[in-house]
Amino acid sequence: MTVSFSGQPLVDNALSVGKLRNNLTANFMTQNNPDIKIEETKGGEFERQVVPSSKLKGWKSFLGMYAGEHAAGTEFMIGPLFLAAGVSAFDLIVGLLLGNLLAVLSWRFLTAEIAVKNRLTLYYQLEKICGKKLVTGYNLANGVLFCFLAGSMITVSATAVGVPLNMEMPRLTDTMPNGITWVVIVLIIGALISIIAAKGYETVSKAANWMSPIIVLAFLACGIVALNQLGVSSFSDFWNIWGEGSEPFPGQIKYTFWHVVIWSWFANAAMHIGMSDLSVFRFAKNSSSGWTTAAGMYIGHYMAWIAAALLYAVYVKSPEAQAFLSNGEAPPVAPGPLAHSAIGIFGIIAVVLAGWTTANPTIYRAGLAFQAIIPKASTFWVTILAGTIATIAGIFPAFAMKLLGFVALYGFILAPFGAIIVFEHFFAKKIGIVKNYAEVSNLNYNKAVLLAWAISFGLFYFISVKYDVFLSFVTLPAWLLCGFLFLVFSKYYHKKTIL
Repeated sequence: MTVSFSGQPLVDNALSVGKLRNNLTANFMTQNNPDIKIEETKGGEFERQVVPSSKLKGWKSFLGMYAGEHAAGTEFMIGPLFLAAGVSAFDLIVGLLLGNLLAVLSWRFLTAEIAVKNRLTLYYQLEKICGKKLVTGYNLANGVLFCFLAGSMITVSATAVGVPLNMEMPRLTDTMPNGITWVVIVLIIGALISIIAAKGYETVSKAANWMSPIIVLAFLACGIVALNQLGVSSFSDFWNIWGEGSEPFPGQIKYTFWHVVIWSWFANAAMHIGMSDLSVFRFAKNSSSGWTTAAGMYIGHYMAWIAAALLYAVYVKSPEAQAFLSNGEAPPVAPGPLAHSAIGIFGIIAVVLAGWTTANPTIYRAGLAFQAIIPKASTFWVTILAGTIATIAGIFPAFAMKLLGFVALYGFILAPFGAIIVFEHFFAKKIGIVKNYAEVSNLNYNKAVLLAWAISFGLFYFISVKYDVFLSFVTLPAWLLCGFLFLVFSKYYHKKTIL
């Protein structure tokens, strides 16, 4: 028997009595008959159905995935870029404590909470709210941006593979590939990562569980070795590495305490307040699995960022790096050579795996976005498509070298759509609007969603550009405004429809 339903009641409206009856019946049947079989979609990942109870996973599955994904390739880039931005010791150490806490709370009380209630992918849930035509544009943008992020992590892995080949490493200002060796290495790594991602969530999770302990150990070892190389023998010595901060390196902007807090909170804005990780936590047995994101934040986005920054601090003192600075250039950030100089061949292996564990689930997410656009295609092949785009992006080092700015941009673009889901989930019944309005009223696009996103995005992007405001600073205001406007416009259009 095949059962497919939305997983949430359609309240306060009589637009579709038949649909309401069918959904309630399906809910009753699955809740009272746990052995009932729910047919999987072609790809076997329940892309357009509720995840059945037999497929739910405990917290350990998510712990490994988040520890692996966030103690990963991005950390080898972000840590050094903080140092290049001239942060002070207080800005970095205390700012990261607060920013990462806010990120964990966002995952736990927003993303995981909604995910276990509905058990739908982000893309299918948005389709129910926005309509197929509108969500197609979102899915395309989401998938492409995730591919670019995954591509930057393929770049990171390639810097490690290039070490024994004595390959010239890309610089912070490079945008184009610097040789055929670089291109070949990226293509090989991208193909391997794409195949693993295309095997589905269970394979992605198993790969993360296997790789993450190795990567965490490598970051810790790199940090300890770097401290020794820097001559650190006390906490004051450690603090003085950053001290009161410095002028940013050429081509970088100055980061303050609030830059660190807000950026670290919204580094994964698309995943938590943007609701992308609904696609992951829909497999969780309960919402408390959201706390496992702390493993990623405090092992990866705290310990690993600081360890990577220490590696770069060692390199900055070298004659080679000083030569760049004397010429008015920022010293290159190449994770492979940095880790290799600290812990040898283990460093090369760790950087390869670190890029892998970030690119892997990111390509998986991108594949789900593309699968939502072409639902009849298998998840395997759309994920291969996502991996191909990511690999092509990885050939161009600009995505990795400008990672701080790129992450801020894609979070700002995608996060407000998450506000649509959050505000509907928590406030729809209170203010009397229809949940899953596009599905219930058979709309191809929901005007309330389009107007809410366009106004909030346009207004705050204008403010950012016009007044040179750091983009992450306007992500939360844009998110809140988008959610509020969605409720206002929905109330207007729903009332108009009923009348």
